[in-house]
Amino acid sequence: MEETVFRKFDVKEEVRAIVRELQGKTAIVTGGGRGLGFSISKALSNAGANVAVIYPPFEARPEQQIRELRQAGVRASAYEADVTNKESVHIAFDNIADDFGNLDILVNNAGKMSETLLVDMEEQEWDSIIETDLKSVFLCCKAVLPHMLRNRSGVIINIASQLAYKGGRRLTHYAAAKAGVIAFTKSLALETAADGIRVNAIAPGPLVTDMTRPFMKDENWLKAKEESVAMGRLGTPEEVAPSVVFLASQAASLYTGQTLLPNAGGVML
Repeated sequence: MEETVFRKFDVKEEVRAIVRELQGKTAIVTGGGRGLGFSISKALSNAGANVAVIYPPFEARPEQQIRELRQAGVRASAYEADVTNKESVHIAFDNIADDFGNLDILVNNAGKMSETLLVDMEEQEWDSIIETDLKSVFLCCKAVLPHMLRNRSGVIINIASQLAYKGGRRLTHYAAAKAGVIAFTKSLALETAADGIRVNAIAPGPLVTDMTRPFMKDENWLKAKEESVAMGRLGTPEEVAPSVVFLASQAASLYTGQTLLPNAGGVML
C-alpha cells in the first residue's frame, strides 16, 4: 500500500511567509486608531503591511498610534472621515490611493454600540447604529472596489459580532446591523470572487475595548457577558487581530464569504 505523504507544517516558516507576503501591501482600517481597530492596525503593520488608519471627525488625530505603527518599519498615516457619509468616505479613499498607490486590504472595523429596549428606542438611535455599523461597510466597500477590480485582486474583512447569530436583549439595532454585515459579506463575496477579490467577516464575542468599558462598570453586565461564553471570560482585541492577518494572507486563499468566530465559545457553529 502506498504511504500517504502529508505536507509538513512549519509554524515559524508560515509566519515568515505571511510577513513576506504582506510587505508592500496597503491596508485600510476604519476606526483603526483605538480599541480593536488599533490592535488590527498593529497586527497588520507587524506583518509587513502599510496601514492607512481612518478615524472619525469627533476624535483627535491618532498621532501616537501612527508613530507606533511606523516602528514596525512600514508606512502609516491617518485620515479623517465620517464613514457614514459617501462624500467623506470617497475623499479619504482617494487621498489614501494618491499617497499609497494600490489599495489591497480593507478592514471595516468602525462601529458603535448602545443598549436600549426596543419599546424605548427612538428612531434616531436605531438609525445611528445602523448607519455606523452597517451603512459604513456599504460605503467603504463601494469606495475601495473600483481599485480592487482594476487590479483584479484584494481582500475585504468586515467586523461583525457573535450577536448577529444569537441576538441580544436591549441590542436589537446592534444585532440587526451585525447580521446585515454577515449577509452583506456573503453576497459581495459571490459578486467579486471571479475578479480575484476575497470578502470575509469576523464575528468576535464580548471583548474588553473602549466600546465596552463603560458597560463593564456594571458588575451584573460583566457577569452576564462572562457567563454567556464557554471560556467564562471576555476576550481582548489582541486575540482577535491575528484572525484579520490570516484572512488578509494567502494562507486563507480558499476563504471567501466566510465568518470566523473568535468568541470564547459564545456561539458554536
